[in-house]
Amino acid sequence: MLASYISLMKLRVVELLLVTTVPALFLATNGVPKLSVTIATLLGGTLAAGAANAFNMALESDSDALMQRTANRPIVTGVISQRAALVFATGISMLSLAIFQIFTTTLATLLTLFAIAFYVLGYTLLLKKNTSQNIVWGGIAGCMPVLIGQAAVTNSLTLTSWLFFLVVFFWTPPHFWALAVKYRDQYQAADFPMLPAIAPMSSVVKQMWFHSTFMVITSVAVLITADISYWMIIATIALVIGWKLELIRLSKSKSDTDAARLFNWSITFLSIYSLLIVFGVLLK
Repeated sequence: MLASYISLMKLRVVELLLVTTVPALFLATNGVPKLSVTIATLLGGTLAAGAANAFNMALESDSDALMQRTANRPIVTGVISQRAALVFATGISMLSLAIFQIFTTTLATLLTLFAIAFYVLGYTLLLKKNTSQNIVWGGIAGCMPVLIGQAAVTNSLTLTSWLFFLVVFFWTPPHFWALAVKYRDQYQAADFPMLPAIAPMSSVVKQMWFHSTFMVITSVAVLITADISYWMIIATIALVIGWKLELIRLSKSKSDTDAARLFNWSITFLSIYSLLIVFGVLLK
């Protein structure tokens, strides 16, 4: 039963949120962040993201039953009731907010509350079934760990933290759409207007190019405003070239296989970019 509750949190998805939280802490500290703040931020962030995912599963259980990739989720199969899932999500939300308030700052706590509320009310209830741009604006919730990491250290936000926010904001749609290509038939069955489910691949690819172009600009801008070594900028440009090559491949083939390659590369990009930020701060 415990494993079923943990599965509500979708921890594999949460991993990517933590990947961007760590460099945000280093940027905010301009060095190595305090261990206590780091642990509290990562633990609180995990619980907050897990709570948002649990709320999402509870609210979308009927739609989940219509999709093969989600039909085995614990609420759909009856292992956990919808009410129990909502109670669990509420409980870990409150625990997350308590951790942030006690061990970090008030601003970090408020931003965490906003992230949970926006994912549940904004994305799950308002955007997801009503617009093909759902993940563009709904992705704001996934950008919040960057701001939360900054606020947990300084109780304020900076230009660099907002630029890092934009990196994740522009990264999210191409990343998600590349995955959604594989499941477009299932999204159609569940009446979710994900872009690849309702638009031709040529249109999807064009929007991927648009978002990834601004992702490139903001990813370099973060390093410049943080006064990080030009070697890290060069390494970032190399990463960008890898991303663009995969996008060029997808632009030509428009195949599910190349969409999957781009999805995997997007994870690689964000992970290595976050690591470059940490190294850049440490090597100042």
